[in-house]
Amino acid sequence: MLDYDQPIDRVRPEAPERKPQADFNVLELANLLWRRKVGVVAAALLGATLAVTVGKSVTPRYTATAQLYVDPRELQLVDRELTPRAQDVSGMSMVVESQARLITSNSVLLRVIQQAGLDKDPEFGGGEGTSLMSSLLGLIGLQPRAPSAAEKKEVELAALDALNKHITIRKTEKSFIVDIEVWSTDPAKAAMLANTLTNAYLTESRNSQASAARRATNDLSSRLKELRERLRNAETALATYKAQNNFVGTQDTLISDQQLSASNQRLAAARAATMDAQARLDQIEASRRTATDAGAIPEALQSPTIANLRAQYADARKKYAEQAGELGPRHPALRQTEKQVEDLKRTINEEIDRFAQSAKNDLTRARDFEASLNRALEAQKRQSVQLSQAAVRLRELERESDASRDVYQSFLKRSRETEEQETLNTSAARVIGEATVPQRRSFPPAMSLFAMIGFIFGAIAASSWFVAAELLFRGATAPAPTPARPQRTPAPDATRVPQRARAPEAAPPLPPSPAPEVAQVPPELAAPPLQPSMVEKPLIEKPLIARLQEADVIHTLGAILATGGGVDLTRLGWPTLRPGFPLTTLLNAWRDMRTAGARRADGKAMPVIALVGTGETTGRSVAALNFALAAARDGARVLMIDADHQGCSLSNKVNRRGKSEPSRLGWLSIGSKDAREIKTVNGISVLPATGGDPGKATEAIRKAIAQARAASGYDLVILDGPAVPLLAGGRKLLDETDALVAVLPTSLDINDSLEEILTALGGAERKLVGVVLDELTPAAQTRQRGRQYA
Repeated sequence: MLDYDQPIDRVRPEAPERKPQADFNVLELANLLWRRKVGVVAAALLGATLAVTVGKSVTPRYTATAQLYVDPRELQLVDRELTPRAQDVSGMSMVVESQARLITSNSVLLRVIQQAGLDKDPEFGGGEGTSLMSSLLGLIGLQPRAPSAAEKKEVELAALDALNKHITIRKTEKSFIVDIEVWSTDPAKAAMLANTLTNAYLTESRNSQASAARRATNDLSSRLKELRERLRNAETALATYKAQNNFVGTQDTLISDQQLSASNQRLAAARAATMDAQARLDQIEASRRTATDAGAIPEALQSPTIANLRAQYADARKKYAEQAGELGPRHPALRQTEKQVEDLKRTINEEIDRFAQSAKNDLTRARDFEASLNRALEAQKRQSVQLSQAAVRLRELERESDASRDVYQSFLKRSRETEEQETLNTSAARVIGEATVPQRRSFPPAMSLFAMIGFIFGAIAASSWFVAAELLFRGATAPAPTPARPQRTPAPDATRVPQRARAPEAAPPLPPSPAPEVAQVPPELAAPPLQPSMVEKPLIEKPLIARLQEADVIHTLGAILATGGGVDLTRLGWPTLRPGFPLTTLLNAWRDMRTAGARRADGKAMPVIALVGTGETTGRSVAALNFALAAARDGARVLMIDADHQGCSLSNKVNRRGKSEPSRLGWLSIGSKDAREIKTVNGISVLPATGGDPGKATEAIRKAIAQARAASGYDLVILDGPAVPLLAGGRKLLDETDALVAVLPTSLDINDSLEEILTALGGAERKLVGVVLDELTPAAQTRQRGRQYA
C-alpha cells in the first residue's frame, strides 16, 4: 500500500528547519475526545433537543409570491403621450426599478390596509384588546368608545410599518419581471395580501395616470381663458388699426393697392391714346402741306361723305373734259361745269379740314385726360407711401394676432387630448402569476436541520469545554520550561543504545497526577526508537497528494464548440477545470506543489516542474493541462512543453487549432518548423513536441528552457512527460527539472504505479513533490449517456 511513513530517499540536500513541538497535538486531541465521547454525545443530543424545542416554539411563516410584468414601453393610444417614453436600456431599467419601489409606497400599502382591514388584524398591530373590552362593555349594556382620529391614524401607521416588514420586492435581472413576496403566519392570508398588493399597485398606477392627465387638463383649461382674452384683444386691435388707416381690401389685397394698379393701367392707356391722336393729327397736317391728294388720309378714305364728294368730283371732271373738247372756253356750260368742279374740290378740302380739327380736338382731350390721370396717380402714390409706413405696425399686429391664435389653438387641442386621456389606461403592467396559498412554511426550516445544527453546536461546545479544561490542567501541573539543547551529532549505535537504557534510571520521580487518564501518555503515542539509518540520513519531505475528480472538471466538445478567436485550451475535448470554480482541495494542493517546486528551484526565477506517469499518456496530459490552467488562474505566466515524443497527445490537440506566433522572446522552438511556440487565450504558451530524433528533441527542449529562463518571460515551465519507462533523453531532461509530480490513474494499482515510477526515476526521485490521483479515467470509461457537457 502507499505508505509515506517510510523514507523515499535517504539523501536530502538540506535539512528542514526544526519546528518546536506543540503542547497539544491532534492525536492527543483525538484521544481526549474519545475518552470523553459519552459527554460529547450527551451534549450533542441535548443541543439537538433544545434546537428542536426552539424550532417548535417559533411561529411559522408562510410566504406567497405574485409576479408582475412591468413594461416601461406603455401602450401608445394617442399620437402625443403625456410623458415621454424611455428609449434606451438604462432608462427602461430605471423605470422598472421605480415601479418596483412604487409597489411598497405608502399610498399603495395604505390602500392594501383599507381593503384587507389590517388595522383590525392583531398580526399587524391592530385590534389588540378591543374584542375583550367590547365584550365586557356589552355584558353591562354599554357601547365601547369610538376611537378618535388620532388613534385611528396611529393604528394605521403601525399597520403600515408592520406590512412593510412583511413585504419583499425582487426584480429579476435583465428582465421586466418583479416578484412580490408577502409572508404571514396564515398561508391563506399571505396569498390574499400578495394578490391585494398587486391589484392595489395596478389601481394606484391607473389612478396616478388619470390624476396626471387631470392635472394637465386643469392647468391647460385655466390658461385657455387668458389665451382667449389675449387673442380677442389682438384681433380687435388689428381691426381697429385697419379701419383707422383705411386698410380695406378684398382677397388679401388693399383697395388702395387695387386703385393704384388700375390708375397705372388707365394712365398707360391714356398715354397711348394721346400718342395715337398726335400721330393722326401730324399725318393730316403733313398731307395738307404736301401737294398730294389731301383725301388720301385713312380717315378721308373711310368717310362716306368724302367718298361721295370724290365720286361727284370725278364725274364733274369727266364732264368738264368732255365739254372742253366740244365747247369753247367761254361756253356757259363749260364755265358752269368748271365752277362745279371747283366747288366739289373746295367742299372736299373743307371736309378734310374738319378731319384735321377733329384730330386736334381728340389730341387735346387725350392730353387733358392723361394729365388728370397723372394727377390722380400722384395722389394715390402719396397715399400708398403713407399706407406702407402704417403697414409696419399692421404687420406687427398681425403677427401678434397669429401667434396668439396658434397658441390658443394648440392649448385648446392639447386640453381636449388630455381630457380624453383621463379615461385611457396606457399602462402595460399586468399580473403574470397570481399568488397561491403556500403549502410549506418558509420559516423556520425543517426540524431535521434544527436537530443537526443543535447536535453540531452541542458537540463543539462540549469538545471545547473538555479541551479548555485539559489545557488549564496542564498549565497548572506542567514543570518549568528547560532551555533548548543544541542538536547533537548522531553517535554510534553502541553509545546511543545504553544511553536510552539508562534514561529511566536518571529521570527523577514525577509527582502524583490528580488525573491519571489525562497525564499519562498512551502507549500508542510513545515515539518509536529511531533506526540507525534514519538518524544518519534525514528524510525528504513527503510528497503532497491531490485527487483529480469528476466534480473538479467540466467536459467540453472541442470539435463542435471550438472558437475562432484563438487557441482555447478549455475546448480541446478534454475535461478541464470548471471556470470560476471556488478554491477546492485540488487547487490548494496544486498550489502547495508549485510552492514546493519553487523552493526546490534554489531561488531560480522560473522553476521547471515535470509531470510523469505510467500507462495511458492521455490521462497524464490531461492532468498536466489542468495543472497549467490552475497556475494560470493564479496569475502565473506558464510555458507548457510537450516532452512526450512518443504519444504527443497534447501536441496533436493543439496543432489542429493554432498557429505559431513569435512572442516577446522571439521564436521558441525545439528544432522543428511545426513545433514552435503557440499562444493561447488562457495565458499559457504551448511548445509542441517534435517527431524527430528523441535525443535532438531533448536537447532542443533544454535550450528552449534556458532561453525562456534567460529572457525572464515566464514564471513557470510545466513539462508534459517524459513518458515512463524513461529513455536516455528523458533521463537527461529530468536533470533540468526542479520538481516532479507523479500522475497515478486510479484505474490501475496506484502502489504498483508509484513503485514503477520511483524505479524509473532512480536518483531523480528526490525531486518528487506531489502525487496526483487521476480519478477521471474510470469515470470516462463508465460515463453514461445524458451527462452535462459545456
